[in-house]
Amino acid sequence: MNCPNCVSESLEHKYTRQGVEINACKNCGGIWLEEGEIFHFTKQPVALTKALDRAISQARPSERLSPKTGEEMHEVPLFGEDLVIDMCPQTQGLWFDGGELKKLRKARPRLLTIAFDESAGDVEESGEDRRMRRETIVGMGLPRLPSLFFRSVATLVLLYVILALVLITLVEFAGLPPQLAVGIGVGFALVQFLLGPVIMDLSLRWFYTMDWITPKKLPAHLSKFVEQVCEKSNMKFPRFGLIRDGAPNAFTYGHIPSNARIIITQGVLDLLDEKEVEGVVAHEIGHAKHWDMLLMTVAQLVPLVLYFLYRSMVRVRTKGEGKGAQYREAIAIGAYVLYIISQYVVLWFSRTREYHADRFAGEVTGRPNDLATGLVKIAYGLAGQEKTKKEKEEKEEKVERSVGLEAIGAMGIFDPGVARALAITSHMGAVSDEELRKFPDKTALLGAMRWDLWNPWAKFYELNSTHPLVANRLNYLGEQAVAMDQEPYVVFNLRRPESYWDEFFIDLIMLLLPILAFIGPALIALFTGQSWLFGVAFMAMGAAMIGKIFFSHPRKVFPKMSVAGLLRKVKVSGVRSVPATLKGRIIGRGVPGLIWSEDFVMKDETGIIFLDYRQPIRLWEFFFGLMRGQELQDKEAEVTGWYRRSPVPYVELDTLTVNRKTRRCYVYHIRIVVAVLLIVGGFIGATQAGLPLA
Repeated sequence: MNCPNCVSESLEHKYTRQGVEINACKNCGGIWLEEGEIFHFTKQPVALTKALDRAISQARPSERLSPKTGEEMHEVPLFGEDLVIDMCPQTQGLWFDGGELKKLRKARPRLLTIAFDESAGDVEESGEDRRMRRETIVGMGLPRLPSLFFRSVATLVLLYVILALVLITLVEFAGLPPQLAVGIGVGFALVQFLLGPVIMDLSLRWFYTMDWITPKKLPAHLSKFVEQVCEKSNMKFPRFGLIRDGAPNAFTYGHIPSNARIIITQGVLDLLDEKEVEGVVAHEIGHAKHWDMLLMTVAQLVPLVLYFLYRSMVRVRTKGEGKGAQYREAIAIGAYVLYIISQYVVLWFSRTREYHADRFAGEVTGRPNDLATGLVKIAYGLAGQEKTKKEKEEKEEKVERSVGLEAIGAMGIFDPGVARALAITSHMGAVSDEELRKFPDKTALLGAMRWDLWNPWAKFYELNSTHPLVANRLNYLGEQAVAMDQEPYVVFNLRRPESYWDEFFIDLIMLLLPILAFIGPALIALFTGQSWLFGVAFMAMGAAMIGKIFFSHPRKVFPKMSVAGLLRKVKVSGVRSVPATLKGRIIGRGVPGLIWSEDFVMKDETGIIFLDYRQPIRLWEFFFGLMRGQELQDKEAEVTGWYRRSPVPYVELDTLTVNRKTRRCYVYHIRIVVAVLLIVGGFIGATQAGLPLA
């Protein structure tokens, strides 16, 4: 972008110690902040809000041009005539000259402090680094993925040895007939394998806007590509389904390769170019080719049976003393522990198969970068763009397709159960739709990858996910591209400026604080016999809940921000949030095509983001989505809430205003009430149990 002061393309992305990437001029030191981005750098949001509102009311024309729109900005006196900054009236972005920022930092350090961290490294990879990387990969060959056959056999053997040991234990010590033990394992396997795809077919037919389509109705290039891949792989042409929704996603399911179903959404065809569509579909064919559908079904069966056995032992234990009753409690606990372990083994197994499906796509297309850019657009959502004024006028009356994500399962192109939000943004300026489909912004991509590769929370989410982190998949695809004598789509070479473990441990402590506060006094009560300490434990738990709520849901001010501005924040998690107000159009439900989805997707001038609608009772959410969800589609809205990332961005709603009618989420308020009741109830219980008040 052009610097308003130097009038040259000298703005570059720079990383700050506050964990936010901003635009700064490499010549004059001026700083450009997107709408609301200024609030990432203040410890006095209320005072800053008042100062900005007062300054905007005194705005006057400026000769400087906006880096975003190229049109004239306004001068706004932030603190009288001593500090006059420039504001873009269209985007609400702010421009600070280098001297202005220093002046403000000296006069009001708590109001605004921006400190750059040069250790984050350069965005562009150096030529020498590129040459050395290429020589290493070409000389040593493409790094081999773990053997798919060995891992498959080893994983299934391990899982079924665990299951067999539990069944043998039940036969020997809990009096379970051997025939019943064998029947449990075989029965679950048959039901899961035979009925799973049928149930999926019925769900898609009844609850989603999906049509089965013949090969002739597929795009010609895609039909030809799939036919060629299937012929080379000795496979039958898969059955294709199309979900009529703008969310870019794809998944596959079925019994065996010969009856695989591949489901794609309209968003895949709309947002991806032809080569990227082929890369994504090739990934899904890779799952079928590797028999992933069958093997994952067999693997997932073990945790399912173990949980069934755990629940059975719990129920049997309550019926009195019978044969082997003394062993059932221990067996129930053991089955549950093994259930948890087997769940993580299955997730690890699934992540391994995702890498192999990616490798298959790169091989059959001959272009690993096509899948890489497709992943960027689907998982990170880096496929949106601010339109030019002309494009906005042309599309003003157009009804946009709904956009959202659905947790389909392990065979999807990425894990929407973890990446539960769609956020689309870019920093490229206005370009045509055709250019957009070809060139996702790599600078924005590196910003999105930072969270995956730097934040400790990302590893936690990956551990609980069926899919690897997208950044890791992009690195593997990049190595495959180099081995095929192609330039990798993206190389992440930024140096981590800090560990981020301090924020992680603070978040973790705040997450567990109510439990920790309860355990301390409760343990003392158990060991000392002072029953009034149980009341103190509940009081401490209530007080800790209030502290956690205030930490995770700050409410002093909800500054007006943009999607693009929010996405630059790295120090954010499911616990640590950023309060914000967003304005835009609701363009779809959170779950594409699902008639009772209560969540939404909003689009502003800079991007698209998932809105998480929550209420204290799930049934409340269900009826809201069923009865009110459709009437809110394609409406202008203003929302307040808390921006989070886990790992893909979303906003937990506080209020949703459409047509001047405000709908409020009451989870925050109910939590406060529950915390207060715990404190009051604990105090009453403690006093009745002999709490010494004097």
